Amino acid sequence: MTKLKVQTKMLKDDTGLIEKEVDARIKYPCYKSFDEIIDLEELKSLDGYITERIERHIQTEKDSFFWNQYRLDSAAPDKPGVREIWLTKTKPGVPYNYQDLNKPELWQPTEAADEFSDVMRFVSRLPFKATGRILIIYDNTGAEVPAHRDHLHTDICHEFLWFRTNKNKPFYMLNHKTGEKLYVDSYSAWFDSVNQFHGSNAGKGLSFSFRVDGVFSDELRKQIPKPEFNHASTPALWSWV
Repeated sequence: MTKLKVQTKMLKDDTGLIEKEVDARIKYPCYKSFDEIIDLEELKSLDGYITERIERHIQTEKDSFFWNQYRLDSAAPDKPGVREIWLTKTKPGVPYNYQDLNKPELWQPTEAADEFSDVMRFVSRLPFKATGRILIIYDNTGAEVPAHRDHLHTDICHEFLWFRTNKNKPFYMLNHKTGEKLYVDSYSAWFDSVNQFHGSNAGKGLSFSFRVDGVFSDELRKQIPKPEFNHASTPALWSWV
């Protein structure tokens, strides 16, 4: 059997230049839509519900700011202005570590989980064996989120789903070598957050999305093709094969 060639991706961010190999079948930018797997109508029905509750939060100005650490352009702000509502957080005494997003035993619901109980109910029916971090990200100030990666470990593939209930948020994947942007056209997505960059343009009015991290169900895992190397590229491979 002929061995597949690999293509090398040069990734530049505030940590410098890093070379990583990915399966030759992968072409960036890309993402895997989950619209045909999830209950799409239930997701879209949450639009007014989430909007109403975020608007309450906006009045308090107490929500934390999103931290954009691994930026393509190190001169871009690390806190661009968008805010977060945490529906789960690590348990008391457990320090937050980004690599632990997929360790459900370390996470527990926050008070906001009760406030967004319909979201939590939706999450409970997703194809996860168990969930860890659940986070809403929102903005009403016209802030953009500069292109970034989530972490630098190509041996770690976080199993997560990104959601939105409307298409107000201009969210994109970026091929930083060519400058090509691929705007997400679906309401849900799983994407390679390590070997490619992603971000969002400034939106008009209120825009938001939410992300659920955890461990996919065994049934879903059986459908996912596995790369022989660079485990973080798994969702990118699935988008092409």
